[in-house]
Amino acid sequence: MTAPVLWRDLRRFTTARVALGRVGHAQPTAAHLDFQEAHARARDAVWSELDAGAFPDARQVASEAPDRRTYLLRPDLGRRLRDEDRTALAADPCPGCLALVVADGLCASGVAAQAPAVLAALRLGLDAAGWTSEIVVARQARVALGDDIGEALGAAAVAVLIGERPGLSALDSLGIYLTWAPRRGRTDAERNCISNIREAGLSPAEAAAKLLWLLDAARRLGATGVALKDEQPAAIGGAAPLSLG
Repeated sequence: MTAPVLWRDLRRFTTARVALGRVGHAQPTAAHLDFQEAHARARDAVWSELDAGAFPDARQVASEAPDRRTYLLRPDLGRRLRDEDRTALAADPCPGCLALVVADGLCASGVAAQAPAVLAALRLGLDAAGWTSEIVVARQARVALGDDIGEALGAAAVAVLIGERPGLSALDSLGIYLTWAPRRGRTDAERNCISNIREAGLSPAEAAAKLLWLLDAARRLGATGVALKDEQPAAIGGAAPLSLG
């Protein structure tokens, strides 16, 4: 049985699995095989590794999770910085800077696809706003690892660019988590998130503009998270503004 025309037309607007049709009480073979392939790709993305060589000027750190399997089984270890890396960062701090943490997260392939373009788009805006920044590549990292990194560096704020959990139709998505005055023990309620950064979602330029706006607002407010509302003015002509107000 084929799907009604109105349902099939939805495929023009979404990559979601709609209007698959059916054969008796089951899916058509093609739809079933497509699902199996997408599921396998999503599982592979979780195990992907970040190429630190793509960020040659960055400092390199890792969480307390010694390998990928441990990282997946022990989220708590992915939130804590190795002692030797904490010591190294603290020995060469950047007081008052913005720590830009490029973290593998649950989808390193998404970081590889999006993070370089986001960092490039940020560069001019950060300079214009008077920010100094430090790029740190973090392996086996959860979002909260940025708190340890930012605290060790003495950073004013930390932005964690991290691979988002892969889905059946999105294997290349990046998220950015901004935390003001980072330190161990910060909660998710104290962060602002910019998500779905990918070709079919928010562009790197738009994400950079959003981060710059949030940074400016956080600096004035002295806080992020629930205290900081995203009230960035609507873009003119469909493009997000790249300069700070």
